[in-house]
Amino acid sequence: MDSLQDSISWGLKSGNIHLANTRFGKNPQGELLGFSTIITPSPEKVKIHLKEIARVIDIHTAKSQSDLIKRLNSLIIGWANYYRTVPSSKVFYKLDSLVYQKLRAWANHRHPKKSKTWVSNKYWQTIGNDHWVFATREEGTNPLRLRKHGQIKIIDHAKVKGESSPYDGNLVYWSTRMGKHPESPKRVATLLKIQKGKCSHCGLHFRDEDVMEVDHRIPKSKGGKDSYENWDLLHRHCHDIKTATDGSLGTKSSCKSAKPKPPSHTEWFWKEDMLVTRYE
Repeated sequence: MDSLQDSISWGLKSGNIHLANTRFGKNPQGELLGFSTIITPSPEKVKIHLKEIARVIDIHTAKSQSDLIKRLNSLIIGWANYYRTVPSSKVFYKLDSLVYQKLRAWANHRHPKKSKTWVSNKYWQTIGNDHWVFATREEGTNPLRLRKHGQIKIIDHAKVKGESSPYDGNLVYWSTRMGKHPESPKRVATLLKIQKGKCSHCGLHFRDEDVMEVDHRIPKSKGGKDSYENWDLLHRHCHDIKTATDGSLGTKSSCKSAKPKPPSHTEWFWKEDMLVTRYE
C-alpha cells in the first residue's frame, strides 16, 4: 500500500477527511462498472479550523493588523497544506469567504464611527490582479498580506510507475518525484523536482544515464548568486551551449563523445565552481 492510501485510511479513521459524491457507473444491463469517490476535508475539521480562526481574530481586537496577519497566516497555510492533496478547492474558497466576513466585523468594531468605505480602504487593497487583499499599508515597505486558502495549489497525487522502487537505482525518477535521494546531492534532487525532471535549456526529460550539471542563470562573474533562484540543472551539452552565449567565464566540457553507457557507479564532484557528475 503506497503512502497516499495509508494517509487516506488514516484520515478516514481519524475523521480528518470524508468520502463525498460517490458516483456509480453502470453498463446497459444495469451492472455496476465501478465507482469514483471524491475525498474532501471533513465538515467537523472545517468547523474546528473556523473556530480557531475566529478565536485568533477575537483575541487580536486591540492588536495591530500585522500581528493578526502573521498569526492567521500560520494557521491558514498549515491547514491548507495538509488538505492540498485532496479535492479541497470548493472548501478553500468557502473558508476564504467566511474569513472575510469575520475580518469585516473585526475592522468595523475597531472603527465604529467610520464609514464602510473608510474601513475598506484602511485594511483592504488591490495587489496585482488580486482584489480585496487584507494587507498592511506601511509606506516604504512591502505590504504584509493575509494568505488565502484558495491560493494554496491543489496537488494531484501521482502513482508510482510500475515496479519502481527507491532502491532500484533510478536517481532521476525518485529525485524528481520526492526532491531527495540518498545517492543524489540535495541541490540536484531539489532542482530535479522543481524542473519536473526536465532540462531547463532544451526542455527534454533527463534520463538516468545523462550527464547533468548545475548552472548559474546569471553567471557568478556577472554578480549571480548561489541560490535556487539562480540555479538550473542542464544536460552537459546544453550547459556548453548556454555558457558559450551568456558571456560567463566558465570553460566548456567539450563533451563530443557518443551517448554515455549506463553507469555502474555515479560520483558527484565540484569542477570550476560547477557541480557535475562522473560515471565510473
